[in-house]
Amino acid sequence: MAQCVQSVQEFIQDSFVPLVAALCSEEAERLTRKNNLSFAELVKPFCRLTSEAHMRDPNNQVHIIKNLKIAVNNIITHPPQPGAIRKLLNDVVSVSQPAEGLVANVITAGDYDLNISDRSVKASVPWYSNWKETLMELNTSTFYSATTPWFESYRECFLQSMPASDHEFLNHYVACMLVVSSSEPEPVEQFLKLSQEQHRIQHSSEYLYPKWFIPNTLKYYVLLHDVSTGEEQRADSIYEEMKQRYGTQGCYLLKINSRVSNRGMDEQIPDPWSQYLQKNTIQNQDCYEDCPYTVIPNKSTDHLISDGLDSEIKDGLSNNFKTHPLQLDHPSGSLDTTDYMKATAVLQDSKKANSGTPHGACLTLTDHDRIRQFIQEFTFRGLMPHIEKTIRQLNDQLISRKGLSRSLFSATKKWFSGSKVPEKSINELKNTSGLLYPPEAPELQIRKMADLCFLVQHYELAYSCYHTAKKDFLNDQAMLYAAGALEMAAVSAFLQPGAPRPYPAHYMETAIQTYRDICKNMVLAERCVLLSAEILKSQSKYSEAAALLIRLTSEDSDLRSALLLEQAAHCFINMKSPMVRKFAFHMILAGHRFSKAGQKKHALRCYCQAMQVYKGKGWSLAEDHINFTIGRQSFTLRQLDNAVSAFRHILINDSKQPPAQQGAFLREYLYVYKNVTQLSPDGPLPQLPLPYINSSATRVFFGHDRRPAEGEKQAATHVSLDQEYDSESSQQWKELEEQVVCVINKGIIPSNFQPTQFCLNRYSDNSRFPLAVIEEPITVEVSFRNPLKVPLLLTDLSLLWKFQPKDFNAKHDGQTEELGTCDDDTIGTEAIAEFLINSEETKVARLKLFPHQTGELHILGVVYNLGTVQGAVTLDGIEPSIGLQTGKFVSNGLSVQGRQDLEIQGPRLNNTKEEKTSIKYGPDRRLDPIITEEMPLLEVFFINFPTGLLCGEIRKAYVEFVNVSKCPLTALKVVSKHPEFFTFGGNTAALTPLSPSASENCSAYKTVVTDPTSVRTALLSSASSVDFGVGTGSQPEVIHVPLPDAVLLPGASVQLPMWLRGPDEEGVHEINFLFYYESIRRHSKMCHRVLRHTAVICTSRSLHIRATVCRSNALEDEEGRGDNMLVFVDVENINTSETGVKEFHIVQVSSNSKHWKLQKSVNISEDKDTKLASRERAKLCFKAVRCKNSEENYTFADIVFGNEQIISSASPCADFFFQSLSSEFKRIHVQSRSHASQRAVKQSFDETVRLIQRCSEVDLNIVVLWKAYVVEDNKQLILEGQHHVALNTVGKEAFSFPQKQGLKKILGNSDWEDLEQELPEMVLLKFFRPEGTPGPARPTPEQLSNLIKTSLHYPESFNHSFHQKSLCLVPVTLLLSNCSQAVVDVMIDLRHKTTSPEALEIHGSFTWLGQTQYKLQLKSQEVCSLQLKACFVHTGVYNLGTPRVFAKLVDQVTLFETSQQNSMPALIIINNI
Repeated sequence: MAQCVQSVQEFIQDSFVPLVAALCSEEAERLTRKNNLSFAELVKPFCRLTSEAHMRDPNNQVHIIKNLKIAVNNIITHPPQPGAIRKLLNDVVSVSQPAEGLVANVITAGDYDLNISDRSVKASVPWYSNWKETLMELNTSTFYSATTPWFESYRECFLQSMPASDHEFLNHYVACMLVVSSSEPEPVEQFLKLSQEQHRIQHSSEYLYPKWFIPNTLKYYVLLHDVSTGEEQRADSIYEEMKQRYGTQGCYLLKINSRVSNRGMDEQIPDPWSQYLQKNTIQNQDCYEDCPYTVIPNKSTDHLISDGLDSEIKDGLSNNFKTHPLQLDHPSGSLDTTDYMKATAVLQDSKKANSGTPHGACLTLTDHDRIRQFIQEFTFRGLMPHIEKTIRQLNDQLISRKGLSRSLFSATKKWFSGSKVPEKSINELKNTSGLLYPPEAPELQIRKMADLCFLVQHYELAYSCYHTAKKDFLNDQAMLYAAGALEMAAVSAFLQPGAPRPYPAHYMETAIQTYRDICKNMVLAERCVLLSAEILKSQSKYSEAAALLIRLTSEDSDLRSALLLEQAAHCFINMKSPMVRKFAFHMILAGHRFSKAGQKKHALRCYCQAMQVYKGKGWSLAEDHINFTIGRQSFTLRQLDNAVSAFRHILINDSKQPPAQQGAFLREYLYVYKNVTQLSPDGPLPQLPLPYINSSATRVFFGHDRRPAEGEKQAATHVSLDQEYDSESSQQWKELEEQVVCVINKGIIPSNFQPTQFCLNRYSDNSRFPLAVIEEPITVEVSFRNPLKVPLLLTDLSLLWKFQPKDFNAKHDGQTEELGTCDDDTIGTEAIAEFLINSEETKVARLKLFPHQTGELHILGVVYNLGTVQGAVTLDGIEPSIGLQTGKFVSNGLSVQGRQDLEIQGPRLNNTKEEKTSIKYGPDRRLDPIITEEMPLLEVFFINFPTGLLCGEIRKAYVEFVNVSKCPLTALKVVSKHPEFFTFGGNTAALTPLSPSASENCSAYKTVVTDPTSVRTALLSSASSVDFGVGTGSQPEVIHVPLPDAVLLPGASVQLPMWLRGPDEEGVHEINFLFYYESIRRHSKMCHRVLRHTAVICTSRSLHIRATVCRSNALEDEEGRGDNMLVFVDVENINTSETGVKEFHIVQVSSNSKHWKLQKSVNISEDKDTKLASRERAKLCFKAVRCKNSEENYTFADIVFGNEQIISSASPCADFFFQSLSSEFKRIHVQSRSHASQRAVKQSFDETVRLIQRCSEVDLNIVVLWKAYVVEDNKQLILEGQHHVALNTVGKEAFSFPQKQGLKKILGNSDWEDLEQELPEMVLLKFFRPEGTPGPARPTPEQLSNLIKTSLHYPESFNHSFHQKSLCLVPVTLLLSNCSQAVVDVMIDLRHKTTSPEALEIHGSFTWLGQTQYKLQLKSQEVCSLQLKACFVHTGVYNLGTPRVFAKLVDQVTLFETSQQNSMPALIIINNI
């Protein structure tokens, strides 16, 4: 139980005190009413004696009485009504609330610190964040006791208001004061009248109430004298007469009202009456006669229960015994203000009125002392002798009647020293509660004596009498009497000084069970429990006390059950090992019963205290129930903020409640919130808890939504909120933008450059303020999550913002404008009328703002009305809201307007040491855009843009550029990582018509009809790489878009042709285009804008081309020039028939080079056209010769196989050729820069080595142009395309696309896939050692062997008559050609080196005649001939290719043997004639 102010002994002594009746004349009552007090109220504060009292027991032993208190009450002849008592107790409890401002008491129970005091409401509810601080403010002691003053007030009032009963005499009147005023004409006659009145009340049969202790009641005559108005002499004379008539011990003169009420008001006189008058007692009958309350009878039962105290009447609602004790009331009913709350308001008003009237205004401190002295005189001279005399008389009567020789007191030991008679169990006894004893029965006389002894604290004698009476009553089976004797015997045994015997708890158990089960008297049972629990608590038997308290809880009285459950809960935490969860559970039960009893404040307090234990333990259902009840009780008590917070806590936790219960919680929350907002309609918008907003997932998009495709017209993909964020892609776009900005700014990226970000999210860089353009929408995507199992309906959903106008060209700033949620001149706000979020759904809302003014915008959050959908409870797993269309939702009419803020935490900083060792976050400014002045806005449309191409296929499309803003745009450029994919045409190429009018047979190339005689012979043309934007030093990825007049005016559009070439590698390709443009006016904030487009092209295989170049054996061409070569081109159709391609035609082969050109085709086949069906291969051979050196222009040589020549030096053929060379240009450019620093050191050596290397290099590019015949939808289409092969080295094979594809082609599809599966996806780790300045590598022997080209001229067969001449001499000419640009020393050795028998056998043996070694020096490109003679001795076939040729540069030492003569045998046939 909770800690009480009184000790258990004081509590019991004050609960059972001698009762004294007061009977006053009207005049006497008038005198006391001057002080706003009745006579009984006047003396009440002074009824406790300040000194000890003495009396003698029947054995003539002096008995000392300490701290005696008497009770003086007005005579009330009608017993109190049960309804009045019930209401009185209810009022006493409701008025007694925790005092405000006191230091909180904390009980440390196990791991819990339980705050049990006036602050418990604050400290335990979920929204109270400072509860730990509150605990820290307390005293350092670890143990505090909790007090419950409402329980003590209830207990005191309950015991005082108990009606007198015939089976006991404790609350019977012992004496009666007769009070008469001295100002009456005949005071003595008035005393006589009062005495007769008292006698009539006690002995007349018409008055059954009050009860009197003995027939001869003590009458004490009190003369009341008003000092301020009465005559003191007359009063003294009357008092003298009284003393003669009644004796000095039977009367008293009490002088009061010494103070004149109209003067001396400033003098502070204490008011000891207020604390007593606030506790309404049942004796204060006037209160009930004037009370505004009406007791509402139970509709089902019109009679009262036999004990008359605890019926089912509470707030007009009857108890339903079938309901669960914790079942909640109906939602609508619980939220209405009850009758009890109205009654409490009236009570509070009356209390205020009473507190305003002073008590004892006519009394001085001297009068206080007189009253105190009067009570002492009455007790010592009147009451105590009377009681002593009565005890003696009763004792004598009992002795005489029982024939005992000694007094009862002395015989006690003898009676109880023998063996005890076994008592019958309570169940064996008959129901004889109706048995009544006559007043003079000896058993009642024993009880009467016991009660008198108990009242004067003679507990030992009282116990003896109770024990005797108990046996007599049990023998007679008078159970009500027996229970009373057992009860008081147990209390007397406990109160005996020195504790000679233990407290007989079983006496109390039997008494309680008898009262409750046999006598059906819950009032007496309750008194037993209150006394026994207090005694058990004092003995630290908390477990037994709790069990006792819980046992008496029942459905017949909610108030009693609530108080006892609360005390039981306190017992659990006062145990040696506190049972905290039991405390919490019983506090919940107590709170529920308080609620049913109409004690809303106490109910709220109990739930809040229990919440301290349940919160944060994962018991979500228990937390939900407690919070729900706290919310309801707070709402009933008009604590609306607390109610809102409690309901909010239910909703924001991950609830495990079923959908129906969650729906009920939500409706209650909305109802409460609506009431809160109605109280302050002009206040700030409240923060709503639902739905959840994932602030970090908020995305902000700047610009208009993308236009949909219209037929063949496809808009640029740009950026939209539907696209997922890809960090790799984002980085590519950033690099592309940096690339074009770098080109625009002549190779330097400006320091204030900020990459354009159209869509800001959690992954983007949000450290800078984003830029938005005036009149262009800002879309904010907010991610909502509904944690409940019921749908939520948001209406009028819009953004909340703050705006500060600024003119970025002026110096002054505008005033900050707070939010508008409707369209205005500053920021247009778009609202979503209805936004439904289904149960446990995550859904995004896209909200738009339209800025109409430049400045700084801050998006703060969202504002909306939160409501529910009617009938939105899930039934049988089917969600009824599914399938509802927007605008069709039926709200249940309950919605509240509120807001939620968007608070985004920036990224954690982790750069400096300080940031790494602490937790700091950077800014996230995605919701704080700067609105800049007007900028141009470009839209790009692609017409006839393909989605599928063959590798190398050329297709012509059109691009339309539209300026949809009010500003002209300029400096339009496009940048891409794949410039070889597209071209707008060369600078000098004639533009084709702008309107797209391409038919199936319309070629994308510029063609000329050829003369049939020129077939297979090269047609020459030339072009400069500068015309195609290559080789100028600029980045080839940045392409200038040739706009007419270089400006696109507002609203204007222009169409330009665009040629596309399918990538060489098959598969799906994503090709990014970034269009860059600027405004004509320079802006301080935004310098340029970009537009993105991603083209997705699917390519399929077409042709695979290999090419090699080797030196021709012919040292001279037709024109007499040396140094010609043969080019072998191997073309294979690797296309699969799935794409519908029937066959490929090779229509033209062109060469592009500054040094070489194709001269003619040397194919053996005379077939004019080369056709390739699937998997067919063709071999082509061409003769290439040197062209005149031209450092500027490229020579284009076209060898046509068809009727039309494709001008390879014009767009688009030349464009794609030069773009394929762009990577080669970059490589050469880098090499030339690195070589420049090295030439100064080893210039001569490096140049020589380079000369040797260049002998084996060839700069020849082959372009194979083809047509493919495709059948699609029974219609034949002709596709065109071109492949490029770059030949760099003599004898080295080159491919039209990377070697990996070549390997795949060679192996075949299935083998290649097997190989891919076997090869792990792994890259070897390579380590490089950095070298200072590495020189160029030394030339390889192979490169040196190509310095000299040799050729033998001789007759194929030679006839000789060996009969005539045995030696055959054949003249042979050896031609030597210097292929390098340097002077070369050559040495020819004619001696045979081949000595193997196989070689002799195959080639025979012959001899060179003449000089066997020659030394020559050949200048650059010089051709020299040597005349040799070969000698044969017999016929046969001979190989003349035996001369060995060595060459070295002039300044070199090492000779290298040439390999040209070994490339093929030089065979001669010697015939005999």
